[in-house]
Amino acid sequence: MGLSQKADIAYLALRQAIMEQALTPGTKLPEDPLAEQFEISRTLVRAALARLASEGLIEVGNKRTATVAQPSLDEARAVFEVRRCLEAEVVRLACERWQSAWRAPLEAHVREEQAAAKAGQANVSIRLAGEFHIQLARLSGNPLLTRYLSEVTTRCSLILAVHGRPHSSDCAVTEHRALIDAMARGDAATAVKLMAEHLEGIEARALIPRTVRSDQDLGSILSQYAQAVGTPSR
Repeated sequence: MGLSQKADIAYLALRQAIMEQALTPGTKLPEDPLAEQFEISRTLVRAALARLASEGLIEVGNKRTATVAQPSLDEARAVFEVRRCLEAEVVRLACERWQSAWRAPLEAHVREEQAAAKAGQANVSIRLAGEFHIQLARLSGNPLLTRYLSEVTTRCSLILAVHGRPHSSDCAVTEHRALIDAMARGDAATAVKLMAEHLEGIEARALIPRTVRSDQDLGSILSQYAQAVGTPSR
């Protein structure tokens, strides 16, 4: 495996661990242990961390030790304001450009969400729910819209990790299916309304502060995620 591929694996493993809240906000990400974990140089570790920082998933302090980002409530409100605007345009464009072949992969993704929820994998279910929205963004046919929504959606995962409270994954599954039905009918007005209601529910859960864990074993977490995205790890 080439070094560039290992660097990509490091980025993907870290990103997925953050998205699934295995690495919670405030977790330190020192370069030396990461370099050893992924068998790459510190330069490549810094490149992976820079990609995560550009997405707002990590922060780098004065001492250059990166930490998983901890969005404030003010940031959370700002993110959801932007997300509401983006998501409304996503579903409007998806309805306008809808193709019948799109329905099957969307429904397959929702079944994955449901399976994760039934298996008690709440954090996996949260990640899949976010990825559903990114899939919808791709259907808009607008690469910039997809990019911006992807960044906002990943930021929302952190917001929920810091400020969120538990909810039923069945709600997300049901709401996602209703969105698919509306888009398949070309009913943009209903799709926009359903999306607004869906995001209101997510935002409501994101505005109650709660305590997050800080006593995490970085090595064991990243070993699991490195294997999941396709490389052996120490």
